[in-house]
Amino acid sequence: MKLKVLDKTAFTLAEVLITLGIIGVVAALTLPALIQNNRNKELQTGLKKAYSVISQALDMYQAETGERLKPDGSLTEHGQLGTILQKYFNIIKICGYAYSSDNAADSRGCIPNDSTSRKEGSAYKTFNGSTFINLDKFDDSQFILNDGMLLMIENQAQATTDPLYISVDVNGYKKRPNRLGQDLFLFQIDSKGKLLPMGVPNSDYYDANDAYCSASSSNNMNGAGCTYKALIEKDFFQKMP
Repeated sequence: MKLKVLDKTAFTLAEVLITLGIIGVVAALTLPALIQNNRNKELQTGLKKAYSVISQALDMYQAETGERLKPDGSLTEHGQLGTILQKYFNIIKICGYAYSSDNAADSRGCIPNDSTSRKEGSAYKTFNGSTFINLDKFDDSQFILNDGMLLMIENQAQATTDPLYISVDVNGYKKRPNRLGQDLFLFQIDSKGKLLPMGVPNSDYYDANDAYCSASSSNNMNGAGCTYKALIEKDFFQKMP
């Protein structure tokens, strides 16, 4: 009986290394894009959820009291809007009033409104990252929800003309990009008690020339007007600077 000897071939070390090198190059080219796309989807989903959660809180207040919260001068204390709405959210931490002077012994709030927070990089930047934003619209009341979202409220309520803003960092204040209009979004309660995505016509930060949602604007509130676009434009998050 004759035995057939089968020729067995194997990859050489050089061929294996070349193959691994090609795989590494492909991964290096595609992985960042995959990570970015995944993050963008998370931000988009977070914004839609935040819009729903805030709207529901305002609706629950109306169902309980028979009234809509609105900027009519009835809220007479800083942060009173936040105090009223807290019961309608699942909160794990109340940060409180966040305004403090530069010489304050301790910083208040999760995002304190002082120059130190800007220097340390713990504050937010504009939509295009050119500068730190003006924190005056985010410091009257702050609290963290059980899913990590950070809500910040503007409620001076010294007169009927003072606005009511509710802002939300949809992925938490410790996660990047920490930019206005990218993961931090503004909403406005209008004179009728309706929640407006900031940037919609008739909202305070609407501008026909996109001064408040632009890759080139130097305005220190650039990004404030991006909320409406982020909700209606399918490719908004893919085009962010």
